Amino acid sequence: MLRIALVDDEHLARQGMRQLLAAHPEVTVVGEASRVSAAAELVRAEKPDAVFLDIQMPGADGFDLLSQVDYDLKVVFVTAYSQHAARAFEVQAIDYLLKPVRPERLADAVQRLSAVCTQKPEATRYGPNDRICLRTPQRTLVAALSTITALEAEGDFTRFHIAGEPPLLLYRSLGACEAILPAPPFLRLSRSLIVNLDRLAGIEHHSRDDAHITLRDGPHPFSLGRRALARLKQHTN
Repeated sequence: MLRIALVDDEHLARQGMRQLLAAHPEVTVVGEASRVSAAAELVRAEKPDAVFLDIQMPGADGFDLLSQVDYDLKVVFVTAYSQHAARAFEVQAIDYLLKPVRPERLADAVQRLSAVCTQKPEATRYGPNDRICLRTPQRTLVAALSTITALEAEGDFTRFHIAGEPPLLLYRSLGACEAILPAPPFLRLSRSLIVNLDRLAGIEHHSRDDAHITLRDGPHPFSLGRRALARLKQHTN
């Protein structure tokens, strides 16, 4: 059973979240708070597994709560403002939900939260509707997974190709990326390439053993050998 607390200065928002969470019998709400000061007392008293936390509240914001908690409290931010997403992922938030919260996004958040709290890393893949925080020394980008077109391995690094954005080179292996991305739509075609099948635009065959694929809003055509092409056909037919 997941024990959670709701922290939001709006009573209707907390009530709405309770109603949405009623569809998840594995979750029990152990308390509510409308201010960070009251939330800190609630958390210290109940020791919940996680808190569904608003950001902009009178007196102090949701981030202030984290400095007042003396144990590893998991956080799902629930807010009407998208501009805090990068900071939320910097404090290792489990998820970042935008109001009004859609039931399917809440279901994704609960699933990820359950996986983290029960220490089942194999179940912590992102959902297709999730966003991911990509950080380099020069830049931080929070991107919807649906906008990632392809990932290319470059040694111990992975280059993320994202629609409408310059590529990002992260110090993360392609295998580590494959382990957290939802499959489908992401498919590893070779040792150096993962593509988003939802963005597959076309396949150009040059021979039985050679083809090029293009991705919608992708960077350039990718060349595929026989094995990669066979794997692609297996997952698109």
